[in-house]
Amino acid sequence: MVAKAQDFTAAIKDMMGAFPVDTKAMDDAFKTTATLSEKLSGVALEAANKSSEISSKWAKETLTKLSEMSKAKSEPADYAKAMTDFASAQAETAAENMSAFAEIAKKIQMDTVELMMAAGKDITEDASAAIKKATNDATAAAKKATAPAK
Repeated sequence: MVAKAQDFTAAIKDMMGAFPVDTKAMDDAFKTTATLSEKLSGVALEAANKSSEISSKWAKETLTKLSEMSKAKSEPADYAKAMTDFASAQAETAAENMSAFAEIAKKIQMDTVELMMAAGKDITEDASAAIKKATNDATAAAKKATAPAK
């Protein structure tokens, strides 16, 4: 006696159809992640742009002051004064520019924390909605699967 092979393909297909996958939740999660990445990139690029502006300005100021210091002087003491003036101006400029860099860093930190908190809220809401829908779909499918045949 030969046993008839059961067609499991049809049974698996029926079972998978009873528990549909909601791809909208995955789409929403992807969109939330992509939006967060875009915003974080914007923060980083803005900071890089401002930092390069400060660096460029600082370099130009330094070169201008250096050209003043390197001019020929009539008295030997004038060279010492020029060096002292240059060093003093550089110290002041360095303090101003380091303060500007610190402000950029502070703004990056604040913007990043704000974005992460907003993204966390969005992700939590998306996940909660997806779990609720999946639970409702699974419950409905289970009820349908266990309902007596009419």
